[in-house]
Parts: sequence; C-alpha cells; structure tokens
Amino acid sequence: MIGGGVMSATLAAILHRLEPDWSIRIYEQLGGVAEESSNPWNNAGTGHSALCELNYTPERPDGTVDISKAVGVNEQFQVSRQFWSYLVETGGLAEPESFINPTPHISFVWGEKNVAYMRARYEAMKDHPLFAGIEYSEDAAQIREWAPALIPGRKKDQPIAATYSAAGSDVDFGSITRQLVEGLQAEGVEFMPNNRVKTIRRWEDGLWRIKVKSEVGQTVTDIAAKFVFVGAGGGALRLLQKTGIPEIRGFGGFPVSGEFLRSDDPHVVGKHAAKVYGKASVGAPPMSVPHLDTRIVDGDASLMFGPYAGFSPKFLKQGSMLDLFASIRLHNIRPMLSVALSNFDLLKYLIGQLAASRTEKFDALREFMPTAEPGDWHKIVAGQRVQVIKPDADKGGVLQFGTEVITSADGSIAGLLGASPGASTAVPIMLGLIDKCFPDHRAKWAEAIRTMVPTYGKDLGGDAALADATLERTAGVLHLQH
Repeated sequence: MIGGGVMSATLAAILHRLEPDWSIRIYEQLGGVAEESSNPWNNAGTGHSALCELNYTPERPDGTVDISKAVGVNEQFQVSRQFWSYLVETGGLAEPESFINPTPHISFVWGEKNVAYMRARYEAMKDHPLFAGIEYSEDAAQIREWAPALIPGRKKDQPIAATYSAAGSDVDFGSITRQLVEGLQAEGVEFMPNNRVKTIRRWEDGLWRIKVKSEVGQTVTDIAAKFVFVGAGGGALRLLQKTGIPEIRGFGGFPVSGEFLRSDDPHVVGKHAAKVYGKASVGAPPMSVPHLDTRIVDGDASLMFGPYAGFSPKFLKQGSMLDLFASIRLHNIRPMLSVALSNFDLLKYLIGQLAASRTEKFDALREFMPTAEPGDWHKIVAGQRVQVIKPDADKGGVLQFGTEVITSADGSIAGLLGASPGASTAVPIMLGLIDKCFPDHRAKWAEAIRTMVPTYGKDLGGDAALADATLERTAGVLHLQH
C-alpha cells in the first residue's frame, strides 16, 4: 500500500482479515498516517450520505429533482457504517465517539427559486427508505429550532427553506486511519513512515519492483510485491504514470486548493450544532459547495465554514509547486486542453475566489450566520484536492468530480484518483477494488465479507425493510440517530 491515508488503511484492514497470513506493508512519505486529505482539519468530516449535499440532487429541466446519485452515495456510506460497526463490535475500532458523532445534516437555501427547488427535492426524497425521517420547513421559527445561528439578523421577508435529518454524523477520518493502522501493526502489518516511493516497474517475473527512498537515512531499498495499491491522494496520478500501465493513459489532474474559516470559541460553537449545506455558485466544483459545519475532533467541538477555493499547482498540501507540470504527458495533453477550453465557468469562479477580499469572504459566512463576527474566526488551509481529468473519445477530455479507480488488466496494481465523497465511501470503493483485483478469491471471501458488511452484494436502496434494519443496527452500534 502506497500512502498512509484512510484508503490504504481500509484496504489493508479488509485484506488482513480475509488473509491473515499475507504480508502487507504500508509506505508513507510523511512522518505519520492521515497527514494529508484524511487529516480531520483538511476536510469537513461530513459522513457523505447525501442527506444535505445539494450537488447530489440536481434539478431537471422540468423542475423535478433527480435523487439517483444521492441514493448511490447514501448506499455507499451505509456500507462504510456497516464495516465500522463490525470493527467496533470486534475491537478493531475504539468507542464510536472516538471517530463518529451524531450531527444533524441540514440543507438551507434562500430566494424564491431556491425554495422551489428545495421543496421539489424534499418531495423526491421523503418517501425513499434511505432518507426516512427527513423534515422540511419554510418557517423561520422551525428552522431556528433546528439551527439557531441561521436566523438571527436575517431579513424577515427573505424566502428561506431547509431540510433536516437527525441521522447525520461528523466523522474524524484521521482517527479511523490511526486506529486501523495501529491495530494492523499490532498484528504484524508493517507501517513504514518517512519512505518516499521513487519508481514502480513491472519485471519479467510478473512482480512489481518498487524503489523506496528513506527520508530519514536517505537509504534506497528495492521492494518486490505481487500486488500494489496506490492510495497516495494527489500523489497517485504521477505514481501510476510511472508504472507504465496503459490504463492510466490520457488521465490528468486539476488541482484545487481551499481554505476554511474556523472558530473554537465556546460561545460561538454553542450556537450551532449541525452541518448545514447550501447551493454552490455557478461554475463552482462540488467540493466548493458552501457549508457551516460542527466538527468534533479529539472530543472537542469547533465550527468550520467554507471552503473558499483557490489554486495551487501542488497535488498534495505538502507537495511541490512543480506537481502539475510534472504530471503532463503527451497522452494527456489533449484531454487537459479540452477540459481547460470547456470549463470557463469553473475558471471564472476560481478567479473570482482568488480576487475576493477578506470582507467579501466573510460576507459569505454571514449569508449562513448573519451575526458572525470576524474576531471569532481564523483561517485554516484545507487539504489539496486533485480533480480527475478523464480521456473522452468525443470531447477529448472531461473533468470528473468524484473518485476513479484505475486497475491494470491483470489486477496486480490499482490506484485511486479524485476527491469527494472519497473517505466516506472508502469501504465500498475498496470492496469493489478487491472484487476486481482478486477475482479468483471471490467465492472464498464472500462469506467473510458478508460478516463484515451484511448487505454486501444486495440492493440496499431498493429494499425498504433491509434499509431500515441496516440503518437501525448500525445507528445502535455507532451511537447515532435513526
């Protein structure tokens, strides 16, 4: 496993339980696990279940709302919840409060057009088993009861609407990663920090040879492996390019940096206990949907608002300014140029964000929390995200928001590109990868996987009774609302 984030940790944890005798090593170029995207302050900690994220429920031309993507995202998150529940029950994770906490998920909009959209969204979602219990209101008093900070200071004649779900959560993916890796180490899995992978080459014997350089002693080691997973976040693209596998040809990356405003003031934090998502600006990528979030890290609550998008050519927060340029190859120039020419709205949005003053940025927070005061908030830099540029026969290239699993034809090497919902869907993504990379083991492993994830292979969204029973069971184990 290359990369010490939640993806590598999740894959290693599953494989170790399926094949305890297999030798597994995790290499990380930094000094510890979860130092990049999985770090709790590099993401918003939203357990992405599509309860509040409006970018998963697009409006159709006729005014109705398509919830199919929301259903898929929710199903994936329920798979992750099942695996975490299994780990809590078997001692693989500590008490749930150490990594997940009940936090209501709220969608909130203003303006007549957005209110009409929200009403249509609620009608489309309310009867689906995965969104059971979702509530809707256009009444300021009711919304104030759900989220007190949203209403004081707001114009009384402003049309507003909100949906509320008590089934939401706040997740510390850094804690999950640390606990998984510590548990694996206790059972013989090797974690190798301060080790940078320099090259990955396929040898004639079929094994992968990985050249690893120690960042401490500057020693270089050659490692042989039958299977390699590249879970290095923004660094995955360049590593996969070094493998020479044809499946990576044409892929590129578009880096997007970001910032949040954060408050740790108990007086401010005490006014808001929810994750509230609004609508994205025109041209904004899904990861830039504005949201005001309760965060619970190491038992302490804070508030975060953002993200404010920016641009950096780095592919990792602790990466190089040359990362973007070093990823350019002859085979991905056309897709990258096609994306650049066809995404003027995105470029306009990024330029606007970069040019925005501190006052303009704080006004964005006041649209959610009208009484917010600048002195109560400080800026933090979010994790670096690299959106996938995917080759397309007709368009040349498309900018893909989400995640993309790249697998060699023989399944001996795989990697993960992309961003949100990422960590929330780590378990189903890794189960899909296992199914694709180890086809000869499917039958052998099926029962063990169903022990970890009882709905494995089943249509959770299409079975109301199964969905209700699954949500109720995992909510009980993880101390969440149902």
